[in-house]
Parts: sequence; C-alpha cells; structure tokens
Amino acid sequence: MMGRRRIGERSEGQLALEDYGAIGEGRSIALSGADGSVDWWCAPNMDSPPLFDRLLDPVNGGCFAMTPDAPFTVERCYRSDSNVLETTFTTETGRARLVESMNSGSAGRLPWAEMARRLEGLEGRMRFCVTMRPGRRGDTVNPYHSTIGDHTVFHVERVLGLFLHSGGVECHWADEGVTGAVEVKAGGREVLALIAGQDEPLVVPSIAEIDARIETSDQEWRTWARTITCQGEPRAAFVRSALALKLLLYSPSGAIAAAPTTSLPERIGGSKNYDYRYAWVRDAGYTIKAFLAAGAQAEAKAAFSWLLDRLAKVGFRVCYTLGGDPVPPVREWAMPGYRGSRPVVTGNQANDQSQHGVYGDIFETASCFVGSGNILDSASAELLSHLADECADRWRMPDAGIWELPVYEHYTMSKISCWQALARAVELADGGQLPTTCRERWCRERDRVAAWIEENCWSQDKQAFVMHPGTDRLDASIALAVRFGFDGRERLAATLDAIDRELGAGPFHYRYSGMDQEEGCFLACSFWMAEARASLGDWAGARARLTALVDALDRGVGIYPEMVDPKTEEFLGNLPQGLTHLAHIMAQSVLAEEPRPD
Repeated sequence: MMGRRRIGERSEGQLALEDYGAIGEGRSIALSGADGSVDWWCAPNMDSPPLFDRLLDPVNGGCFAMTPDAPFTVERCYRSDSNVLETTFTTETGRARLVESMNSGSAGRLPWAEMARRLEGLEGRMRFCVTMRPGRRGDTVNPYHSTIGDHTVFHVERVLGLFLHSGGVECHWADEGVTGAVEVKAGGREVLALIAGQDEPLVVPSIAEIDARIETSDQEWRTWARTITCQGEPRAAFVRSALALKLLLYSPSGAIAAAPTTSLPERIGGSKNYDYRYAWVRDAGYTIKAFLAAGAQAEAKAAFSWLLDRLAKVGFRVCYTLGGDPVPPVREWAMPGYRGSRPVVTGNQANDQSQHGVYGDIFETASCFVGSGNILDSASAELLSHLADECADRWRMPDAGIWELPVYEHYTMSKISCWQALARAVELADGGQLPTTCRERWCRERDRVAAWIEENCWSQDKQAFVMHPGTDRLDASIALAVRFGFDGRERLAATLDAIDRELGAGPFHYRYSGMDQEEGCFLACSFWMAEARASLGDWAGARARLTALVDALDRGVGIYPEMVDPKTEEFLGNLPQGLTHLAHIMAQSVLAEEPRPD
C-alpha cells in the first residue's frame, strides 16, 4: 500500500473519501469530514438536491465547517452501537471533541431535519473557525437569508433553514451564509445546529433541547443495535454494517437507498459517476435478507412491503425513487466533481433497462421472508405468481445483466437468476405460499434454464462459467450462484478459482474481465467470494479472506464504499454503499454456520 496524507488533510480542497463519516436519522444522511466539515447533505431527504455539496465542488460548494484554527491531529470513531459520530482534535493548545448527530426524538424520527454538532473542551483551549455556506448546485440556485420574527433564516430555492447556536459562538451573516468562530476550554461545551425543511413550517427548538436530543438519538441507536442478532465474530464489525444499512432505510416509505451520494467516481478522473440515491430491487432484496440474518424483522418487513407495493402500483422496474416513483432521466450538472471526475449527474439510466436478475432478487427475498416464519398475503402471492409466469416467458431473451451494461447479452448470471426465481417459486408453491396452478410449468422451465446454462455458459478451456456464451471473459458475480444453490460443487468451485486468478487483486476483486483498466475493485464481489468459499466448505480459507478484506478496509470509521483502488487502497465510488455492507453481513453470517467439533 502506498503512503497517504494525514487524516483530515485536504488535497486541492478535497478530503480522501475514507476521511468521511456518515450521520443520519432515517430520512437524510450527511457526510462529515475528519477536519470538521460537513461536505454533503441532501435535505430534507436523501434524494433531495444537496444543501451542502463541497464534496463535488471544492471551491464553490456548500459546507458546514467547524475546523480548528491551528494545525491539528484527529482521532475519530462512532460511539459504540450508535450512529453518533465523535471526532477528537488535538492542537498545541488543547484537545476538544466534536459530537455529531442527525437527531431523532424519543418517539422516533422528528418531522424536520435536525443536524446537531456539539463541541466539548477536554484539555486546555481550542478555537474553531465556523462556516455555514449553502451550496449553489452548480450555479442553478442562489441562497439568501432573511429575518423572520426573531430569527435569521436561510433560503435555498424551496428549502428553508435555521442556523442555531449557543452563546459562545460569534457569527456574521451574509447571503452566502455564516462565518464566525467559537472557542472551547476544558470542561466547556458549545452547540451549533441546523434545522431544515422544504415547503413546510419550521419548528424552532431551543439549543438545550437540541443538545439533549444528541443523547436521546444515541440511546435510540443503542436500543436498536441491542436487537441485532450478531452472526459470528467480531460483533462490532457486524453491528457497524447493520447500522450503516439502517441509515440507508428511508423510513417515510420503507425504501432502501443504494447510497446517499451521487457522482463519486469509480476511478479518479474517470467518467463512471452515477447517482445511487435510489432504491434498486437488487439491493433491496439483498438488504432484506441481511436484515433477516441480523434479526431486524421490522426493517425487513417494511422494505419487503414497500417492494411488493411498488411492483403492484408502478410496475416492474430495476429501480425506483425513494418515494416509489420511476427514476428521472440522467441530467448533468456544471460542477467540477470529486477530484475533477466528471460528469456530476442526477437520475439514472438503469431505470429503463431490462435486467432478468430482478426476478431472482424478488423471489429470493420472498423465500427468505417466508423462511423466517412469515406468511405471504393473497395479493402478494398473486403478484409473485404473475412474476414467475413472466420469468418463465422471458428468460430466453438477452438483457443488461447485473452490471447494467449497455450491450444486451445472454448473461450467465441473469440466466442463473431466472433459474433461482423459478426454483423459489416452486418451493413457495409447495409450501402453500403461492397458488399451485402453474407450479408444474415453473418446474419444467427451471430445469430448461439449468440445462441451457450448463450447455452454453461453461468453458472447458477456462474451467469456469463465463460471463456469457461466446466469450472467455469472467464475471465475479457468479460467486452468488453458490448462495442460490445452483449447479454442483465442482464447477462452481472451479469458477471461483478462475475468478481469483483473473479478477483478483490482493484481497479485492474486479467485477468482470477488463475492468482493471476502467475502475477500482468492487467490494461486494470480494465479500461474495468469501461467502461462497465458506458455503462450499472451505471455512479456513473463507475466514482468512474475510479477515484480510476487513483489515484492508480499516481506514476510516467503519463505513464502506462501493470500490477501492487495489494499489493504494483508497476508497472509490458512492458511500456508504449498502451493497458492500450487506455483502459483509452475509459473509459473516455464513461463516458463523461453520460446524464446531464435538
């Protein structure tokens, strides 16, 4: 691994992605940097336009910064079993702790967005520079402030906000925002906060109430974390991934965001920059299974109900907005991007794609839900039966595949997903959860899919299932076939060996052949490989893989991105990435099933 700059040190105005922590409350998520600057916050919702966007625009972007006015070192971590984040700064004159929370109340999520930031003096004294500057979203809006009653409020298009603070904070208002300073001494504390809403009246809480809600929020996180059924060791890492997934659960609807960010590049300077602030059926299905593995039944039920409702009311799509609507088309924004990586976009082109993997994702989710002792209602059973019929009709068609590629092919993983869907449909019918009218047809098509894959997708030369017929390229997602129960052990084990040889890079893996020239390694693939090895009985090898992977990712506070650069181990892509965290949970859960000697 190459050397890296000091934690919290900016290069050309930007932090390393691993220097960010995420705070949220079930509606929005903010990214707070190790230098005390909140550089990303879409308010009031995860998929709203950003209020702070310095992450993608280091010069003109918005931020809420509380940074020591002298050289400093940093230590930071989440509170145990909580999404309350703590950063400890040390300078020549003292030590101070920054405690950050997206606040909730004792009765759950607040009906407004409340970001609380408390400074606690630990030793000596320390002075902080304060900046609260809403972003201009690529010069498409111009923030301004006004006086309403006793309060100065800021406006960003339809967002109305309050900047509140305790008595020791000096601040100066301009249309661009707030600048000021605050000093804390040993034993002292100061609180700064933002209240934001869109097209709604604002409550004006007292600083004392906001301060107290930091501890209330912390206790609510801890109470939830105690309900998690940890599968295997170490518990702290398992719960941290569960807490990251909980952040991504959009509580107003039950949708699960893939990530709370957009346009963070898969390679620095590259153009693979996508908006992940939407709910993918694939990610929702995998996350529901991870929640079930962690014993989070309520979250799994909410997400599954949302998914079935969207399928029934909006129709069969690859992804949806967090409110459940079709995803808007891609729009580019005039912003420089993270470390000069453009384009910066909103919307996602996957919305209009055909992906057969969605069939398997939905039926695997239904199977896991039922397998946990739950029951399908008649409307859901009818919907799933129609989807099984559709899968039986469409499986011979090409699609965009799990990786959402522009060229449609007969992707092996898509066919495996169709096999998976039909196999689970048969099992659900046999268990009385689905009507049996078409059960025999599903059974026959399941077997035809399996025979087609064996005949067309196995390469004798590669000793592996290839990405699609007619190519010798490999696809790391085929590791998931082990989880799904496809094929026998020998061919799948051989395929895993080939993936390691051709797509492996240390503990990491590229998604498929040729991606080493275009992007970083895709972390979920490496967790899938560890899970697959364990499922095939290589317990020691799987455990060594998982340990090496988690150790390599130990570069921040415990939130994982989509990708890493295998040479530098720098984080790449949108974060926190739900697919990475749920893959971690599933790998650790399978390893917990290792037989113990009597």
